[in-house]
Amino acid sequence: MIISLNNKKALVGGSSGGIGKAIAQQLAESGASVTLMSHSEEKLQRIIAELPNDQGQKHQYLVVDFNDFHGYRKIITDYFEHNSVDILVNNTQGPAAGSALEKKLGDYQEAFDLLFKTVVCTTELALQSMIHNNWGRVINVASVSVKEPLSYLVLSNSIRAAVVTWAKSLATDVGKHNITVNNVLTGFFDTDRIAQLNATKAEQLGIEQNEVRKEMESKVPVKRIGDPKEYGYLAAFLSSNKAAYITGINLPIDGGLLKSL
Repeated sequence: MIISLNNKKALVGGSSGGIGKAIAQQLAESGASVTLMSHSEEKLQRIIAELPNDQGQKHQYLVVDFNDFHGYRKIITDYFEHNSVDILVNNTQGPAAGSALEKKLGDYQEAFDLLFKTVVCTTELALQSMIHNNWGRVINVASVSVKEPLSYLVLSNSIRAAVVTWAKSLATDVGKHNITVNNVLTGFFDTDRIAQLNATKAEQLGIEQNEVRKEMESKVPVKRIGDPKEYGYLAAFLSSNKAAYITGINLPIDGGLLKSL
């Protein structure tokens, strides 16, 4: 099966590394013109230079801070005044780890701005041209923790759950415009985020970081951590016409980690 995204324009959040970068690379390899978003201009410039443009794509980037919602809103609004996209990948960095007893009300508000308000704001802007063109793809990078909460990620558990239920409602509303909206429930992937979480856990337990990783791998039925490239393959498929009848779903990519149906 060949995935062709020729003449499609994509906007990918959190794309200076990890899962976001892998998604951007695969979309570009499939023919899409990609706009990257992240806070590190140096990394964005380097990735832009690496993205394939064999099919005449025009790649660009936006320097944004997802933690500053008001600043982000201005930048993204200005972007959509002069640009439109066919494919939107909502992805940001995760909020700080911690349990329900550790987090305070202000922490939840900050996580809400980071994970929910940025997603809704960006999607509202992107939908204008999608509806006009009667075609669009919205992919939300979420987490397996919305189905099986992880006690040390209470902020992510809570706010990402709001995102996936909002997305289900949105999918129902925009389906008639040939627009799909799907949530990808992310398991353990080999990213800086996982490394940071593992380092914190190792320090708390007084053990080596590789021991934490081995324990993590043992929990996954396929006995390994995911390669971000595998995530990119899934995103490219969901972005294509091949996935036109898939919408409103929560799709795990976790090596079988989730125990629930």
